[in-house]
Amino acid sequence: MTQSLPGQRPIPGRAFTKSAGLPVVVVGAGPYGLSVAAHLRAAGIPVRIFGEIMGSWRHAMATGMFLKSTPAATDLSAPEPGARLADFRRLQGEPELTELTPIPCDVFVRYGQWFQKQYVGEVDPARVVSLDRDVSTGGFTAGLADGRELGAATVVVATGLNGLAHVPEELRRLAPEGPGTGALVSHTSHHTDLSQYAGQRVAVIGGGQSALESAALLHEAGAEARVLVRAGRVRWGTTPVLSRPWPQRLARPASPLGTGWVLAAVSRAPHAVRRLPVSARLLLFRRALGPSGGWWLRDRVEGVVPVHTSCGVTRAEVTPQATVRLELSGPDGRFALTVDHVLAATGYRLDLDALPFLSPGLRRALVCVPGTGAPELTGSFESSVPGLYFTGSLAAPMFGPMMRFVAGTEYAATRIAGAALRRSRAGR
Repeated sequence: MTQSLPGQRPIPGRAFTKSAGLPVVVVGAGPYGLSVAAHLRAAGIPVRIFGEIMGSWRHAMATGMFLKSTPAATDLSAPEPGARLADFRRLQGEPELTELTPIPCDVFVRYGQWFQKQYVGEVDPARVVSLDRDVSTGGFTAGLADGRELGAATVVVATGLNGLAHVPEELRRLAPEGPGTGALVSHTSHHTDLSQYAGQRVAVIGGGQSALESAALLHEAGAEARVLVRAGRVRWGTTPVLSRPWPQRLARPASPLGTGWVLAAVSRAPHAVRRLPVSARLLLFRRALGPSGGWWLRDRVEGVVPVHTSCGVTRAEVTPQATVRLELSGPDGRFALTVDHVLAATGYRLDLDALPFLSPGLRRALVCVPGTGAPELTGSFESSVPGLYFTGSLAAPMFGPMMRFVAGTEYAATRIAGAALRRSRAGR
């Protein structure tokens, strides 16, 4: 059911004196944005959500990719039963997925679209291009790409990893106009179809799931791919065991992030992670889950795609033939490699400066976690700017690695919705 909400283009001459009655604006319609909106609407809070539904999952994942997470760690959050991935599969007449069933990205996209229809309602596809405080209301003014403006009592930024792709400077020099599918270097998030590189030599930089799965897809599409990994070895996940004896469950308890006491602790207590010293939090954020490949991917890479470990790029240059010459350092010394394209699977860098819609004033007012470009947040995900919340990956340096995965949606959505409800009641 579509909800008609106030707050669109301000009426000339009208001065708001408070934000009561204005909606909560959610920027982003991925797993976190949809989950937050579902909880807000169930609580009776006026909400407007902007963005393309599951946009990053539709446009920043190559065709044929699978989720690394298990089905139990892939549920979006709604405040009522029946919203799980398993519920969606059952209602669609599709077989149940188990830990031994890798989830195709297109299945997850369809699940997100179904969730939106069932629990969220209307999503405005317009892109938010500006956001600033509105001193007359004590809230915010959001500008949209189509020229509309609307007032907001509260804003939740749930943009995921959009715009945060990291390409090392040495590789960026290969593309003066910017990395992309038409340049000599691109990031894995730029691609929906890797078959365009059929017959070409492609160097994949990185050792995590994105690098390894992209290399497999390139090889299967007819490209000559090879993987360059900085670490001394490639780490692979272990094949899940559906029923473990209790001594194993006690020694290594299960969690949405994997097995082991550390992962179980950070999964079950993000609030406790937030109370840790900054150095400890950042260590967890960076080390708790290192780069690795899914167990189901191993047979498609090992012995199939050449993988160079302990390998670093020391120099990259464009040749007269419009190819790329990579100078590399490895365990046996330096060597060179010439390829037609470089695919950077080099991850993402959390940086508020990469969110172009934040006004300079808002950006200056946001306090960051020391040593990062991510925002400091309260226990309810509120930033140093009252009424401005951040969730998803940008919250991971505060709440731990759980926020990097869909499994964190319930924790975040319940707390943000609770805080928004309290603000709404206080403003009446």
